[in-house]
Amino acid sequence: MATLATGLSWNFWSFAVFRALTGAGIGGEYAAVNSAIDELIPARRRGFAALAINGSFWIGAALGALTSLVVLDPGIFPIAIGWRFAFALGGAMAFVILFIRRVVPESPRWLMTHGRPEEAERIVSKIEAGVARRHGDGADGEPARIALRPRRHRSFIALGSTLLLHYPQRTVLSLALMATQAFCYNAIFFTYALILTRFYGVAPASIGWFMLPFALGNFLGPLLLGPFFDSVGRKPMIAATYGISGVLMALTGWLFALGVLSAAQQTAAWMVIFFFASAGASAAYLTVSECFPLETRAMAIALFYAFGTGIGGIAGPAIFGALIENGARDRLMWGYLFGGVLMLLAAGVELLIVVAAECRPLESVAPPLSAIG
Repeated sequence: MATLATGLSWNFWSFAVFRALTGAGIGGEYAAVNSAIDELIPARRRGFAALAINGSFWIGAALGALTSLVVLDPGIFPIAIGWRFAFALGGAMAFVILFIRRVVPESPRWLMTHGRPEEAERIVSKIEAGVARRHGDGADGEPARIALRPRRHRSFIALGSTLLLHYPQRTVLSLALMATQAFCYNAIFFTYALILTRFYGVAPASIGWFMLPFALGNFLGPLLLGPFFDSVGRKPMIAATYGISGVLMALTGWLFALGVLSAAQQTAAWMVIFFFASAGASAAYLTVSECFPLETRAMAIALFYAFGTGIGGIAGPAIFGALIENGARDRLMWGYLFGGVLMLLAAGVELLIVVAAECRPLESVAPPLSAIG
């Protein structure tokens, strides 16, 4: 609804309000989607599924880029209304999710903690029956059992106590991963069009063509590297993707300052950088959703998403926007170097704080707060 309303904006402030409401919905959606992935996907495939689904964001970005080539073409739509059609199409696509959601089961873990064990049992029985039809009854031994005391609501005060007192190292790790990826992503993504138009003379109506390879690299990274987060492990893969993208970002910033890159070469460089950075950023959401107890999972994702976006997502575009406005390539280079250093620091934090969550049940990574005994 907020996206549709954005297309009806009548001045800057109405536009800003509708965009803020859209952001609130997106923030809530990240918490819902990532907690659902973790709680419904088998442990041995959880990493790949989380990265692939989070990476599918860039399929939408590519569709948006293609749409912009049409609605922002002054030969097809007047400039004053073409951008409004872009928001209208985006809002209409979002409504499709309302129908898709009807076939997604509720998390049995969530149902259990909210005193609805019968519904949880029906969902699990349906899943088990489907697996048995396809693969036979291959259960090996008796699974571990855990008794839960339903607790319907936990406040943010209780969440803060859990994070700071029981999981301080994981809290530091989650904040480092979320804030640094938000800074680099939003700094580059939200100013990408400005760089192309200001420094490379690309026409605004042609920006979509440059967004397509950028989106492709962001999608292929999680898709192709995702299986290694389950087989090789979270720690080496997260450290590697953050570290490689940090080094490449600093190198690209230096080449940009020298003025040796064309618009196509600049786009190719970002495509390679975010092939790795996209996998790392998706793994940041995976880390947050795995590291904390069942009862706090969605709230923890929401909290770290908010703090990460507040620290990195707001500061990044503001800093880079000011550097672009200055018009000096060497000034902008320092912004890229700073982003690269942040990614390297996050890689170092990942190496120091070990959370080996690959192929493990969530309850063994972080025992539920409502567990009895």
